[in-house]
Amino acid sequence: MSKANRLLISVDVEEFDIPQEFGGQVPLQEQLSVSHDGLMRVLDLFERYGVRATFFVTAYWAQHYPELVRQLADRHEVASHAYYHSEFTPAHLASSRLALQEITGMPVYGFRMPRLKPVDIATLKGAGYLYDASLNPTWLPGRYNNWDKPRTPFLENDLWIMPSSVSPLCRYPVFWLSIKNMPGFVTRHFSNTILRKDRMLACYFHPWELADLGAYTLPGYIRRVSGSKMEQRLSSFLRYLQQKGEFCTHVEWLRQQSHI
Repeated sequence: MSKANRLLISVDVEEFDIPQEFGGQVPLQEQLSVSHDGLMRVLDLFERYGVRATFFVTAYWAQHYPELVRQLADRHEVASHAYYHSEFTPAHLASSRLALQEITGMPVYGFRMPRLKPVDIATLKGAGYLYDASLNPTWLPGRYNNWDKPRTPFLENDLWIMPSSVSPLCRYPVFWLSIKNMPGFVTRHFSNTILRKDRMLACYFHPWELADLGAYTLPGYIRRVSGSKMEQRLSSFLRYLQQKGEFCTHVEWLRQQSHI
């Protein structure tokens, strides 16, 4: 497949608070450190396969690991994942962007809402963002139903919306849950389908998935493939993608398309 394909890998760097959705509790320092330890494994994988990615980071997490976030910004794009992962007010849109810019010394162009919840486009634009990556244009029970949304980047009220990739027709999503729970050949098949149609693939996951989640209160579809097992799956997927196109950040893709 042509190197003209663009591969937009993104990583949501956040407090590891997902056990709280299922009745569990994780001390705050542990929430931070689980994501930190997983992120170090992610960076090793990215170095191995030459991945340049977009890291959507909560400002709160970044304030605990500012030097590491500055290192991310040297090679990758750092974007906002709100101020906190489990607490949100509209004011956090601007404050998280400014906090990340202060830490990295670089502009922050993009935003992704925690848990891909809806976010007001006008407020996002007013907070200084160029794009939003909070859309997964498929159906996920209990989360969202976005069958009617475009599958590829589009402009809405002068703000670029950059969806996670789903296949044409059946809208099969290639993202963390499907990579985790489906055989590799299924992920590769739908990735090929998306690349043939769109010439781009946007896929996201979380650093905490590369931690051993066996001891946490989580359903099997999240807990079962984690730690070294998830690291192996991501390694296989990135090795495959390396042959399919060129890794780039979200804002680079927009620049390459002359959208900004």
